[in-house]
Amino acid sequence: MEFNHADIFEGVADAIGDRVALVCADRRLTYAEVDAQANRLAHHLLSAGVKPGQHVAMQLYNGIEYAVALLATLKIRAVPINVNYRYVEKELLYIFRDSDSVALLYDVEFDDRVATAVAQAPDLRHLIAVGGASSVPGAVEYEQALAAQPDTRGFPARSEDDTYIVYTGGTTGMPKGVMWGLKDMLIAFWNPALPRPDRPEDVVGNAVSGGPMVMMPIAPLMHGAAQVGSWIGWFIGATLVYVRKFDAVGIWRTIEREKVNSLTITGDAMAIPMVEELERTPYDLSSLLAFVSTGAILSGTVRDRLAEAMPNVIIMDRFGSTESGSTAAAVSGSSPEKGLRFEADVENVAVLDDALKPVVAGSGVLGQVARSGYIARGYYNDPEKTAKTFPEVEGRRWLLTGDIATVEADGSIAVFGRGSQAINTGGEKVFPEEIEAVLKGHPAVFDAVVTGIPDERFGFRVAAVIQPHGETPKPEDLDAFCRENLSGYKVPRTYAFVTEMKRSPAGKADYRWAKAQF
Repeated sequence: MEFNHADIFEGVADAIGDRVALVCADRRLTYAEVDAQANRLAHHLLSAGVKPGQHVAMQLYNGIEYAVALLATLKIRAVPINVNYRYVEKELLYIFRDSDSVALLYDVEFDDRVATAVAQAPDLRHLIAVGGASSVPGAVEYEQALAAQPDTRGFPARSEDDTYIVYTGGTTGMPKGVMWGLKDMLIAFWNPALPRPDRPEDVVGNAVSGGPMVMMPIAPLMHGAAQVGSWIGWFIGATLVYVRKFDAVGIWRTIEREKVNSLTITGDAMAIPMVEELERTPYDLSSLLAFVSTGAILSGTVRDRLAEAMPNVIIMDRFGSTESGSTAAAVSGSSPEKGLRFEADVENVAVLDDALKPVVAGSGVLGQVARSGYIARGYYNDPEKTAKTFPEVEGRRWLLTGDIATVEADGSIAVFGRGSQAINTGGEKVFPEEIEAVLKGHPAVFDAVVTGIPDERFGFRVAAVIQPHGETPKPEDLDAFCRENLSGYKVPRTYAFVTEMKRSPAGKADYRWAKAQF
């Protein structure tokens, strides 16, 4: 057995095959059933000519088929490629070409977009339609593909160095494929509450002794957080519960029905509608132990509302990235409004200054959060960005996350925001996350995204896109509210009000769209 996700899943399935592995709506599959279905799909991919190292794209909503496709792809040493299901034809064509994908699994709801894009992507030669018959020429129905194949294994030996790619970004530019080796990925995203495994067999042992934990990754599986959350769950023998699309009412009803113990979201964009529904309607949450945000930070106001609505549930913020893995946990009481502080719970985490030297604790010097050791290999098809983001310093390879921070006297890391989104207004650096968190504390604001727009005097000025909560607030009221909580230079000078905020399916802000509102 290798430190390879497919090897380990097979070991878990052999050990606890009767335990439920996946639940989505009224469908339930045990570990043995997931393994068998993945074997069938893997054999089909091989029969279609997919070879080790080639890329299999997935344009799917959450569901059994997505999870099975991830596992099946790794079984044959191919590489999964996540595709944002909101993409239109041009964006699809970009990712199909950039990723060099040779096969695609897609929901039939996307027929029209897929048909247009694949006609211009000659390398994409095999299509599998999920959810029924497809109008796209040459597509094979998922169920038919599986029916013609055996449910046994018989695959070549795998390696801990096999590749896993997660496409990330797209809020400021086109997304890039983050490349991982499987062992590095497994360790980088390992549950910090558990001892790190010395052997892959140790992971199987954790799953066997893990007990019937029920976990619910709520983000779309096309987002790295949900994929990683699924592997983490399987590696402790948990039952994973999916909802096909984000819906606050459906999520809470599912938590009630399935007795979910732990759920994972990505920031305020998911937390706000969930807590609002919880404030309107009582649900039985007696099974729920942990509410975790990863990939996007909870504002203090939203966290307080969650704590009041769920007084017996632990609410946690995790800090990390697709390139770094999970690296730190938020310090109790910290928030974007008050100052966001994290404590690293893995080794090799530092803040590096402009000269790529470690920032001295308590010095107040700003740098970038960085990690070495178990980190991604780089970006697919982008050696220039790889060299810039993964520099070698004195023989040690680092990942620069882009998060601007300093090290406090007590050793905790104070994070201010993404350097790429920082607004330079009159020589002062302003980080949108802090202002967004303050604005979302106003009772008339449902959601907020802050960006910088050109200004003749200051170079850039702070501008806020607001989705109101009910009646549209007056700019002067928002101004007064912000000045109670922020320095004057951080207060938005311009507002745009929208009926619906545009975010990624995972809840990330779309800053290109926000700038366009002005």
